[in-house]
This record gives sequence, structure tokens and C-alpha cells, in this order.
Amino acid sequence: MRPDTTPEATDHAPTVFIDATLFMGMHSEDDAVRTGAKAFFAGRLAAGDAGRVVMNWEQVGRCDDLVWGYERKVQDEYYPFMDVLHTDLAVDRVPYDEDDLRRAFTTPALEGLPTHERLLLAQVIGRGGTLHTASPRLLGRTDLPVVPVGATAEASFPAYLEDLYRRSLVLTVDSHNL
Repeated sequence: MRPDTTPEATDHAPTVFIDATLFMGMHSEDDAVRTGAKAFFAGRLAAGDAGRVVMNWEQVGRCDDLVWGYERKVQDEYYPFMDVLHTDLAVDRVPYDEDDLRRAFTTPALEGLPTHERLLLAQVIGRGGTLHTASPRLLGRTDLPVVPVGATAEASFPAYLEDLYRRSLVLTVDSHNL
């Protein structure tokens, strides 16, 4: 197990959180979401350890769940990109803790959100972070520590990853389903 995936890593985890909507946003049918999400990840990757992000275990699983809904041929074109980016990007993958669970259901600002977003935002709040997201439910919220994906010109990954990204675009998602 990599050291940055252990629960102990959460003690010194950075405060930039990402969710499945941002990660899968790189494959959005909406070009503004796609290029904004891609620019976010290309920039974080270029920054090395300074670009470190946090993604909790559930959000990683939500990405997989979405991809597994596509036919095998599409998965086989998509997964090499995801695998390499998850390996090369500085990502701390963390679980929820008991305080996150309590906070998710006692914080008034989180009421009415789906459970997965309540839990994630409780984790973000508890660690003093911000959540970078493409979630249609969260984009208009000014009362939460949320940074919406921004429209931007298309960035590029390093050549080895850009090629995998281009091949992975056989998978596209409707942004409203993120």
C-alpha cells in the first residue's frame, strides 16, 4: 500500500478535495465542463507534489461505478488513462472518519443534499478544505466550500498521457448525470 493512501495520511492531507464529478467531467459532453476539468487536472499534474489533491474512497468508487456501466470495449479504452493519471497525480485517497459521519447529518447547510455529497462535504469542512467539483447540485451553492469547474481553453497533458486521454474520449458522460 502506498503511504499516501493510509488513514494516517489524512493528518497532513492537503485541503484541495476533488470529487467524481470533476474527475469524470474530463469526459463530459459539455465542452466547457470537459476543458475546465481537464485544465484543473493538467495544472495539478504539472505542479507535482504541490498539486496534491484529496479524493475519498467513495468518490473513487463512484467513478468506477459510472465507467462499469459502459460496454467493455469503451472501458478498455478509458481505463489506461484513468490508471496512469491516478498513479502520476499526487492524490491522497482517504476514508471517512466518525466525525465526518456525524457532521454530515448535523450540519444545517448540508440538509437536502444527497448522502454522498453530505458525507464528502462534511469531510471537506472538517479538514478546512475546498471541494473542486462539476456537480450540477453544488455549482450554485455559495454557502459551502465549493469551487466550481471553470470554463477555460483546452490544456494539454504530457504527451504520454495526452495520447491516453484522447483514446479515452470514446467514453462521454452527460454533465447533468454527474
